[in-house]
Amino acid sequence: MSSTESSGRTADKSPRQQVDRLLVGLRWRRLEEPLGFIKVLQWLFAIFAFGSCGSYSGETGAMVLCNNEAKDVSSIIVSFGYPFRLHRVQYEMPLCDDDSTSKTMHLMGDFSAPAEFFVTLGIFSFFYTMAALVLYLRFHNLYTENRRFPLVDFCVTVSFTFFWLVAAAAWGKGLTDIKGATRPSSLTAAMSVCHGEEAVCSAGATPSMGLANISVIFGFINFFLWAGNCWFVFKETPWHGQGQDQDQGPSQESAVEQGAVEKQ
Repeated sequence: MSSTESSGRTADKSPRQQVDRLLVGLRWRRLEEPLGFIKVLQWLFAIFAFGSCGSYSGETGAMVLCNNEAKDVSSIIVSFGYPFRLHRVQYEMPLCDDDSTSKTMHLMGDFSAPAEFFVTLGIFSFFYTMAALVLYLRFHNLYTENRRFPLVDFCVTVSFTFFWLVAAAAWGKGLTDIKGATRPSSLTAAMSVCHGEEAVCSAGATPSMGLANISVIFGFINFFLWAGNCWFVFKETPWHGQGQDQDQGPSQESAVEQGAVEKQ
């Protein structure tokens, strides 16, 4: 019994010891430096960006009152959301004729390209910043000794900065078009029954775009975070050290020349 208990205890301790060693090996003070602290902010705001955009859903609607006494007021409610392929969203338009009851209609527009690019960029930013944090905290010596890692990090950071600017601007423009396509007035304008004298149409539910507006703000915040981090990553590259050596070289030569003149 004692041998089995001792073996079970050692088996329980081994995973705990591995976790403890992993946590002890992490250098948490790196998070107090700008390079690590900004990476944490990039990781968080990447989650906020793709989460707020990818989880959005809204409703729009209209009211149709037929002049025919045989039919009551018809309420139209249309639900839409990410990835905003509005041309695939169906709704039933009531008809005021006695023979037919409704007609299948679709919203107008396909805004999936800017929305999906925005969400995809946020997911890639999330994974890259998480990998970079592991490298900073656990393998920082490898990051400082190998010159390729800072160069790759700098190039990737510049690329993400450019992509976040494009994604935030494109998604902001796409969201503006989505607001125009999902307004109740746009819904009534697309229904033929509202253009005749046989029915009276009025606006229904107005979609709430608060979460989508916040996602655009998060996109530009990510752009500023990545743009600001370019300088701190550049300081870790050999290019920054070469610039300092070139600046110090002429100063040292001039000091030697001045000393020779003073001796003469």
